[in-house]
Amino acid sequence: MNQGSITTSSLQTSSKGEMVLVTDYGLDVLAALLHETAIEKGFWDKPKNFDVFGNKLALIHSEVTEVLEAMRKNKGSEEIVEEMVDILIRTLDLYASMRNGGFVEHSLDEILFKKMEINKDRAKLHGNLF
Repeated sequence: MNQGSITTSSLQTSSKGEMVLVTDYGLDVLAALLHETAIEKGFWDKPKNFDVFGNKLALIHSEVTEVLEAMRKNKGSEEIVEEMVDILIRTLDLYASMRNGGFVEHSLDEILFKKMEINKDRAKLHGNLF
């Protein structure tokens, strides 16, 4: 189902002039929901440590490769997007685990908007060649 172009119409501006996503949940809540499912499905049976987190990052990387392979093999839009969703699910799950375990303390929602503002003022290609 083609829903058209993605635009910034899903953003609103607060009274302070800050961008606000028009959703019922932020990334932190979505991460928590995804993490609860991952726990229920046995993805977090081992104690949390940096070795486990490294393994989870490798699995995120494998999902990135699956996007590339879906594109290379012309598997179609739905499979490409499904693999992108897997990246988001694994990333948000890892974040929630690290946040709940005290390995990180900052909110994704907070840092996302901060980073968006930083990137607005960065040079083309952030000063790199590519």
